Amino acid sequence: MNTLLSAYRTIFGKGGTLYRLFSPYRICPLGAYVDHQHGLVSGFAFDKGIEFLFSATDNGKVEMCSLSFEGLATFNVQRPVEPRQNNWGDYLRGATQAIQHDHILTKGVKGVVRGSMPIGGLSSSAALLCGFVIALAQSNGLELSDMQIIHYASEAERNYVGLRNGILDQACVVLCKENRLLYLDTEDSHYKLLPFGGGEGEPLPFEIGIFFSGVTRQLTGTDYNLRVNECKTAAWMIQAYENIPLKELENTRLRDVPKHLFSKYESHMPERLAKRARHFYTECDRVTAGIKAWQQGDIDTYGRYIFESCESSIHNYECGSAELIALYDIMRQTEGIYGGRFSGAGFKGACISLVNPDKKEEITRTVSEAYLKRFPQHKELFEAFYCKVCDGVKFI
Repeated sequence: MNTLLSAYRTIFGKGGTLYRLFSPYRICPLGAYVDHQHGLVSGFAFDKGIEFLFSATDNGKVEMCSLSFEGLATFNVQRPVEPRQNNWGDYLRGATQAIQHDHILTKGVKGVVRGSMPIGGLSSSAALLCGFVIALAQSNGLELSDMQIIHYASEAERNYVGLRNGILDQACVVLCKENRLLYLDTEDSHYKLLPFGGGEGEPLPFEIGIFFSGVTRQLTGTDYNLRVNECKTAAWMIQAYENIPLKELENTRLRDVPKHLFSKYESHMPERLAKRARHFYTECDRVTAGIKAWQQGDIDTYGRYIFESCESSIHNYECGSAELIALYDIMRQTEGIYGGRFSGAGFKGACISLVNPDKKEEITRTVSEAYLKRFPQHKELFEAFYCKVCDGVKFI
């Protein structure tokens, strides 16, 4: 807080009511790459994320400074949002534009944000978007539901930033609760917050291990959007085989196609598209099976499904850099790691895992030694973190 306050005072001086907001990062243990096809997902928010310290401006001006990125983001919410400028301020402009579709904004925001971890696969963009949506709502006296916050943040990333993802990331940032697993059906937004083993308020038997490969990435510069199109094309093809009337490709998703129809036509499809569909259907099955293991308190089985999810990500969804695949292989062989997979889109970034808290020191040593032996060039940037499941975005 002192660092943020000092930065705020240095840039903006004194005056105005200050608000402090924490917007957490997230992980998705099961349900990878299926939310854009309206699949089943699960997730946790954890106790690292983006801090906001801000106040409202009466003239509509936005002035936001990041202690993690260069440049002051400036624009005015009383005017139409400018085109993308290809910097971190695009997320703020995108959130503003999304809200402007439904509300007249008169007050802006000035403040400072700071991320508490290196960027890479933990949905820092969703944390930033959700936090800024709430900051704008607070400044303008808007009462937004959780789902409205999720909708505006998701719309900003899809329609302004240009990443065609679903609502998994934003839902985790907003809906998650301490010591609960979020289960979400992204087709109808129905969700549950599930305690481990069916108990109430029991501490979780694991912590979240995060291993940064040392290689950063930006989703809009990867094959992420291509994978989305491949999934939609696979759904379109199955519907065409079955003589089902087609919708526009943009509005077509694999969730529209029952699994038995995929099985019927799988051998007729180009293998590339069959693989994408195969990942979707098997991943949704893993979410369902994983929820059952979670509710039974079976962390070993739950962790095994996470490993299997990553196998499908590699071989069916075909994502993952050499570094992330190496980290995944190392995690599978490391005692004390129940399960692990790529985080985010899997195109560089980080791997996440559920780990035995009593073995963190040994896990760190084993993973870092094995990884840096293969990729010594990443020695200065590779890091291991351990975090705990926490509540979603909130004022502090």
